[in-house]
Amino acid sequence: MNAADRQRPPPGQLTLDHVSHFVPDLEEAGALLAKLGFAVTPISAQVTQDGPAGTSNRCVMLPHGYLEFLTPTADTPNAQRMRKSMRRYRGVHLVCFGTPAAEEEHARLRAHGFTPQPLVHLERKVEDGMTVRFSVVRAAPGKMPEGRVQYVQHLAPEAIWRPAHLRHRNGVLGLAAAYVVATNPARAAARWARFMGGLPRREGRLVSLETERGKVLIGTRAQIKALLGAVPRSPGIAGYALACKDPQAFARRCKDAGLKVNRHLAVVLPPALGGAWQLVSREKK
Repeated sequence: MNAADRQRPPPGQLTLDHVSHFVPDLEEAGALLAKLGFAVTPISAQVTQDGPAGTSNRCVMLPHGYLEFLTPTADTPNAQRMRKSMRRYRGVHLVCFGTPAAEEEHARLRAHGFTPQPLVHLERKVEDGMTVRFSVVRAAPGKMPEGRVQYVQHLAPEAIWRPAHLRHRNGVLGLAAAYVVATNPARAAARWARFMGGLPRREGRLVSLETERGKVLIGTRAQIKALLGAVPRSPGIAGYALACKDPQAFARRCKDAGLKVNRHLAVVLPPALGGAWQLVSREKK
C-alpha cells in the first residue's frame, strides 16, 4: 500500500491524522524544518466552499500522517480565531483524526453534545495544477477547550502524499502521539473519549486514548513538562511524538541545529515553530 492510500482508514477505524502549529512566518518555519532534514511542501492558500479561509499553510508529509504549519493571512473569522489562539501561546493548537466518513462523524458528535459546526469542504491548489480536497468536522468553540480538535476525510490524498514530499533526510516515519495538557486529566480524557469514540486507559502517569494509528496522551502541566521540557498553560496541546528510524541520530541533528534535547529525547522547539517533539523508535499506538 502506498503512502497516499494509507491515509484513508477503513470503515470503523480511526487514525491520528495530523497536528498543526500556528506560526507567524511560514518562510521561517520552512527554513528551520529543511535544516532539520524535512522535505517541506510549498506555501499554499486554503479555500473553503464559502471562499478564501484567510489562512495559508505548508506541510511535512510523512508515511504515517503529517505535520501542518498554519499562519493567518487575512481578517476572516477563521484567521481571527487563529490569532487569538496564538496570543495564548506559540505552538501546536490543532489535533486532527482521520476518518473514512466525515458526515457520520458529524452526526455522532452532534448526538454526543459537541454541537459540531457545519461540515467544511476545504481545498487548495498544489504543484502541477492538482487540487487537495478534504472534508472537516469541527466541534463548536469551547467544546474541546484544549484547541481545535477535529476530524478529516481525505478526498484526494494522492495530490499531496507524493514521493518528492516524502524524501526526508532525517529518518522520521510518522506521527505517533499527541500530548494534551489538562487540569483534571481523567475528566478531560472522558470528554476526549466521547469525541473519539474510544476508551481511556492509564499509561504510566498519563491517560492514553489509542487509535488504529497513533494515540492521545493527557496529563497535568507538571506531568507533561517533566517529559517534554516545555508546555503551555492548561488547557492546551503541548506537542507530539515522532516515530523515527533512529531517534538518537535525529536527536543529534536537532542538537547540531542548536535545539535543546532532554534525557527523554524530547526537543523543545524555538518560537518559529513552538511546542515540543518526543522522538520514539517506532510508531506507538
